[in-house]
Amino acid sequence: MAFFILKVAPLLNIVLALFLISERTIVVARHGQWSNEKKSNIQTNDHLVTNLPGQPNVEFQHYSGYVTVNEQNGRALFYWFYEAWTLPDEKPLVLWLNGGPGCSSVGYGATQEIGPFIVSTDGNGLQLNPYSWNREANMLFLESPVGVGFSYSNTTSDYDNLGDDFTANDTYNFLHNWFEKYPSYRTRMFYIAGESYAGKYVPELAGLITDRNKDPSLFINLKGILLGNPETSDAEDWKGLVDYAWSHAVVSDETHKTIRESCDFNSNDTWSNNDCSDAVDEVLRQYKEIDIYSLYTSVCIANSASSDNKALQVMLKKTKSNMMPRILGGYDPCLDDYAKGYYNKPEVQKALHVNNGLLLKNWTICNMDIFNGWSQSKGSVLPIYKKLIDAKLRIWVYSGDTDGRVPVLSTRYSLSSLGLPITRAWRPWYNQKQVSGWLQEYQGLTFATFRGAGHAVPIFKPSESLAFFTSFLLGESPPSHR
Repeated sequence: MAFFILKVAPLLNIVLALFLISERTIVVARHGQWSNEKKSNIQTNDHLVTNLPGQPNVEFQHYSGYVTVNEQNGRALFYWFYEAWTLPDEKPLVLWLNGGPGCSSVGYGATQEIGPFIVSTDGNGLQLNPYSWNREANMLFLESPVGVGFSYSNTTSDYDNLGDDFTANDTYNFLHNWFEKYPSYRTRMFYIAGESYAGKYVPELAGLITDRNKDPSLFINLKGILLGNPETSDAEDWKGLVDYAWSHAVVSDETHKTIRESCDFNSNDTWSNNDCSDAVDEVLRQYKEIDIYSLYTSVCIANSASSDNKALQVMLKKTKSNMMPRILGGYDPCLDDYAKGYYNKPEVQKALHVNNGLLLKNWTICNMDIFNGWSQSKGSVLPIYKKLIDAKLRIWVYSGDTDGRVPVLSTRYSLSSLGLPITRAWRPWYNQKQVSGWLQEYQGLTFATFRGAGHAVPIFKPSESLAFFTSFLLGESPPSHR
């Protein structure tokens, strides 16, 4: 499986002010001054967020709360929805999913990566993110499945049945029920984006929508998917993980040679070979010394018993399966504590309409019970890719090239196995006159790298990520020259 965790360095208010004055970004160039634009087209909604502690002043509106996905069992998913900074009634809707499985899209994506508010390092407030993706789209962040973040079920047995199919079906039901509350978005151009284990969530949900769109009454205007450092195919993901570790001098030639000679990652019995199992354990032991999600940045010294290390230690002791190893982590291991501090504040939960105002005493950014007990994972979503390509959906995949968890090699191996014809050859792409990475376009799919970015790309390359996201929405290749 794949785990992602995201971390963001807070920006000083002075820097933000200078940015807003000087940058204007792509959005302003197209749509003019923010303050003169139309605000929300939602007239009344009991999920409107007001008085959120520490929130900077903004002119867009945002909403959070629960949508019931199963009345009988009492399953409800928590969401946070930010209208676009400008012209929300003219811009598409994008659903963002983090993975884990078991990790919060609110705690990570919304307030560490691509949302308009970033949790402060003291856990007491929020700061503006000048590169928020809601400058280009209406952004919907979902905590899924039940048990993640603030989402819950009143039926205990639901937590024993969590897996890929369960999650896809609940998320699909969430969308239809959410559209009932926000009817102006029902026919809006819709995209799904996510990273890491959402590399499985997103194609699975997109495939379900594609299948059920054959019924006009269930139609969702899905246009494409965007995937970052995604788990895609277990065999290719494993091969890429160990090859990347060797090519970046994390493990020895001897360890890598043993893996190449003894490991068959396509087998249903990979770990019965002791030489293979021991050599892969050695790879993971070496990664425990650094941040597997960001090879060249520091680890959190303040909390040596971080969730990353504990999860890795647990995983090393467990019997392996053909699924990818369950490791939690991201750019800054200390960041989890900031989010935990903020979302466990009673006044924050009240402002976000959590649990009907009743205090949830132990919000966690990742639910380790879900993480360790995941009951069903597809070995590969590449067959779904083929279906989505046939359906003419826009599919863009990107990789931060300093991530060891779902490294660029894993993604290249997976996409190569599709055998797609190349329509535009490998070339650099640019942002602000600098090489941001490399790009190759296939028939039905675009693949890009982000130079110097770890697992959660928007944290490392926020400006480049926003520019790339804008190109994705427009269906236009990122700039290939300075």
